[in-house]
Amino acid sequence: MRIVLDTNVVVSGMLTAFGPPSQIIELVASGDITLVIDDRILAEYADVLARPRFKLDPRRVDDFLRVAEDAEAAVGVPLPFVLPDPDDELFLEVAIAGAVDALVTGNEKHFKVPRGKLAVPIMSPRRFLDDLSGR
Repeated sequence: MRIVLDTNVVVSGMLTAFGPPSQIIELVASGDITLVIDDRILAEYADVLARPRFKLDPRRVDDFLRVAEDAEAAVGVPLPFVLPDPDDELFLEVAIAGAVDALVTGNEKHFKVPRGKLAVPIMSPRRFLDDLSGR
């Protein structure tokens, strides 16, 4: 299973030891799920996880960033449409270019795309885990 993780899922997974986002982080760290990224996503992860307001354990952040650095790389291509939040476009670009099984986000509403233009499922962390377990 290959996925792109929106930064909001990574932050949620780092803030809370329990729940779907943290379970997904653990699956990525264990190698049971393959994370697909590009340099822009890695840079965003590093920037956001370093923000003092989150008060994240620096060792845990470093561990995750090492896993992300070793993730599968894909080169995103600009989308032929605009998303409601242009900052989210890079995640969809990489998800499409990498032909992933899912783009996992806590903000599904930010990924409203024109009909017939989406080649990758957009899922919440809970739905992704439910699909993964066959529920």
